[in-house]
Amino acid sequence: MPGRLTGVEDASERRAPNPPVFLYDGDCAFCTSCALFIERHIPTTADVTPWQFADLEALGVPQADAEASVQWIDPASGGAGRAAGPAAIARLLVDAGSYWRALGLLVHLPPMRWIAGPAYRLVARNRDRLPGGTAACRHPQAERDRIARR
Repeated sequence: MPGRLTGVEDASERRAPNPPVFLYDGDCAFCTSCALFIERHIPTTADVTPWQFADLEALGVPQADAEASVQWIDPASGGAGRAAGPAAIARLLVDAGSYWRALGLLVHLPPMRWIAGPAYRLVARNRDRLPGGTAACRHPQAERDRIARR
């Protein structure tokens, strides 16, 4: 299911021909729940997509990076348009505008920046234990594929 999950009218009206992409783990129920929240409540111009359905090579994102954390890729910004983890979330929020922009900018400032990285890693390491998380969340993609082939 590539592309937008539910669509946001005002964001789609201002969508660029080559919009930013926000990648998340589509095999993780917790990550998918977060992506659904983004789609329903945050009017970003980004294409919110599971990395498993994205052309990672074309986006310039190694699979290991996509597995490790959410990714923000803005093709219009070139090399400077890529961020991971909390920085990717901050860019998505800034892109959304309104009060979301202020929240995204706040994530870039100390002490929030100092807190965001460790907090993100804590959530990522324990996403299988969070509401909506599943056992699949704790395994890297290669191991998920191996288990599925059994």
